[in-house]
Parts: sequence; C-alpha cells; structure tokens
Amino acid sequence: MKTQLSAVIVAVGILVGAAPAFAHHSFAAEFDANQPVTLKGTLTKMEWVNPHGWIYLEVKDSDGKAVSWKVETGGPNALYRRGLRKEDFPAGIEVTVKGYRAKNGTPTANARTITLPDGRQLFAGSSGAGVADGAEK
Repeated sequence: MKTQLSAVIVAVGILVGAAPAFAHHSFAAEFDANQPVTLKGTLTKMEWVNPHGWIYLEVKDSDGKAVSWKVETGGPNALYRRGLRKEDFPAGIEVTVKGYRAKNGTPTANARTITLPDGRQLFAGSSGAGVADGAEK
C-alpha cells in the first residue's frame, strides 16, 4: 500500500511539474515569421502573466468593424528588465504593435515592438524571429 501511495505522489508531482512545459511553446510552433502584421488599436486589457504576457486590442478592419486581437509579449520578468511596468499599459490607450500573425488564422499575434501614445517604441520581449537579442532587424 505504501508503495502505491508513493507511486501516486510521484506521478502527480511529475504531472504538476510538467504543466508549465506544456504551456510554453516555441515561436515557430504558433506564429509565422513570413506573416508580419502591424496593428493599430485601443488597448482593452493587459495580462502580466507567465510564461508570456498578453495584451488585448480592438483594431478596426478595412470595413471599419472592430476586431479583438490577442497579442503575446514576453513574460513579466522580461518586460520588467526592459524597464516596462504594468502601469505602462492602461486600458484605453492607443498603441501600435508590430509582430507576426498566428499560423491558425485567428486574430492572434506575437509582438515584436509596441509603440505607446507618447511615441516610445518598446521591445515586447517576445520570442519572435530575429528578436532573440532584442535588436530590430
């Protein structure tokens, strides 16, 4: 009985420990470096969470219809090290995001840069193509 209980505890520990690994993904698994996108819209929400932060934008399409975009950024620690704070992303501000579209065609993107209303252009800390060192290419 003791052996079975130990085996169950070990199995649960492995599953719990592996969950973050399943949640994390490579850039190429979800985003297409051949589909750059520029999004100009209103920030509706910022999720300052691991392993990636997310910003949500309302962007008008070519017909003037509002489309809700979900944009992946680096994690909180990566953003913080670059001088960004959660307070830099209040809901209602107009931002421009340059990045790459999701392969699945949904309104999802991986951010490369975010330009704030005051003109500051911020490296988004993402894992996009050509941004591993944080440099613009």
